[in-house]
Amino acid sequence: MRDAVVTTEGDRIRWAELPGREPTRVYVHGLGATSPAYFAGVAAHPLLAGHRSLLVDLLGHGISDRPVTFDYTLEAHADALAEALTAAGADGAEVIAHSMGGSVAVVLAARHPHLVSRLVLVDANLDPIPPTPGAGGSRGIAACTEEEFLAGGWREVRDRAGAHWWSTMRLAGLEALHRSAVHLTRGSVPTMRELLMELTIPRTFLLPEADGPLHGADALAEAGVAVTPIPDCGHNIMLDNPEAFARATANALASPEPQPLGTPVR
Repeated sequence: MRDAVVTTEGDRIRWAELPGREPTRVYVHGLGATSPAYFAGVAAHPLLAGHRSLLVDLLGHGISDRPVTFDYTLEAHADALAEALTAAGADGAEVIAHSMGGSVAVVLAARHPHLVSRLVLVDANLDPIPPTPGAGGSRGIAACTEEEFLAGGWREVRDRAGAHWWSTMRLAGLEALHRSAVHLTRGSVPTMRELLMELTIPRTFLLPEADGPLHGADALAEAGVAVTPIPDCGHNIMLDNPEAFARATANALASPEPQPLGTPVR
């Protein structure tokens, strides 16, 4: 385990680090998750192993600190992550990021371009989404106020999340979980999609094949983003189909040009 101070108050981001060659690969989890639990298996897969790999927990999550004064916007998450990567000497990293972590990674690449050389987004949020009472994930969390969430609304989220997700979600600070969800549903300005399309580094978006065509996939492809459907998986692609995830990610990190739109990796 490694760590770095990332706020003026002394709050620390922590990560599990695997030794290997450069460029460094940085794995970033989604809302209520933790990178070692979600990415350790694929980071050690023969197709991806051998690079220095940082399995980072965002502030408020996993083994990182959970400050109650931090606002947990996408921009704040990205800036804190930038502090950690700078302390780790991880300039020009290849960033593999899931769900909310993908949103943070897009903002990171836009605000701190020297830190990101390639981007692999794993079913990431690209657009604002409406908070929805009773819904799963960020939409349901953001539908209540922070006061309601802290006073007991988190229990409803726990019950909807189920034992698997809650096993890592319970490690997040309640303020961190709620604020992160609220700001994820609001998105960034410009939106994550707009920022992604403006980036000039190699970019790949992985999504579950069963979800059908990605919204705006043609425009993403025209902007140079490779959109790759992955079969036999849900939202947690790296856990549901690690073999296909490893092949698709290895291809994305090795290819100088985007793959044809909609080419599945089996």
